[in-house]
Amino acid sequence: MCLTKCGILLLLIITFTEIVPESNGDLMSMVDFRYWRCVMKREWSCPDSEINFFLYTPEHPYKQWVDVRHPHNLHHYGWDSKKNNVLIIHGFNGTHSKTPMSYIRDAYLSRKDYNVFMVDWSPLTRFPCYLSALSNLKLAGQCTAQLYSQITQAGALARKITCVGHSLGAHLCGMISNHLTEKQYKIVGLDPARPLVSSYGSRQFRLSRDDAHVVQVVHTNAGFLGETGLVGHADFCVNGGRMQPGCKGHFMRRSRCSHFMSSCYFAASVRRRVRMIGIPCDTSCPKQGRWGLRFDRKTVTLGDQVPDSARGMYCIRLDHQEDCPFD
Repeated sequence: MCLTKCGILLLLIITFTEIVPESNGDLMSMVDFRYWRCVMKREWSCPDSEINFFLYTPEHPYKQWVDVRHPHNLHHYGWDSKKNNVLIIHGFNGTHSKTPMSYIRDAYLSRKDYNVFMVDWSPLTRFPCYLSALSNLKLAGQCTAQLYSQITQAGALARKITCVGHSLGAHLCGMISNHLTEKQYKIVGLDPARPLVSSYGSRQFRLSRDDAHVVQVVHTNAGFLGETGLVGHADFCVNGGRMQPGCKGHFMRRSRCSHFMSSCYFAASVRRRVRMIGIPCDTSCPKQGRWGLRFDRKTVTLGDQVPDSARGMYCIRLDHQEDCPFD
């Protein structure tokens, strides 16, 4: 995966704004890079100590580490084969316990009909190691596929497993299918990461509608931190897809906030606390000017209520400001 000058500049912009979150930050803090904390995996064997899985259930809403070396132990953790299953995967510089991933976890737990698996690959995605994180996607996808196989071997139907990933985690969801004999049934990509992926990522490194029978995508910062256009079978372009209401500060902070809003909007939709109606529109996202609304398809509601048969782009307008703190 090579870099152009534009790619390097973009990476430096991301690095600068993460280290100096406000415009009046100390410029000298830029020199305090700890590149020795970066990890680029060279061994492709699973399980891996730096990729961990935690199970939460409505009856046991606290984390339990899942040992994938023992595929028949899920029932001992309180896993219920009659419930649906969701795998939730964070993106760059995230963890399984950071907001807003914890919002999505709690939203599914509130439904009472889900076993919730949190995928934590945080040691391989530490800031400012974006390039090594991209490289580590391959191993993370391979090891998460091992968890997926454990769930199916325990008796879960593929139709009852959904992978939900934010940013790089969305692409990781897609890469799981590269290591399965049959592709997944459903993936939800929350503002899939764009930097360097859109220019240099091969099909194996980026989420597409070929990765599952049902792929649904939420766009909230399309064209900058998030992918543009139609990625899945059904995509949702929220508030024009670029900047979200309530996100304030300088451009990069507003972009990061908007990028994370995809997770908070989705969590609210899973809780069914807010109805987010998607109106069919043309396939562009972000939207410039007119939204290109269409009337040849039915409206759908964002969340797990989206019918698997939904196709094309849907536009959502939200006037309220969703509270979405991000770490």
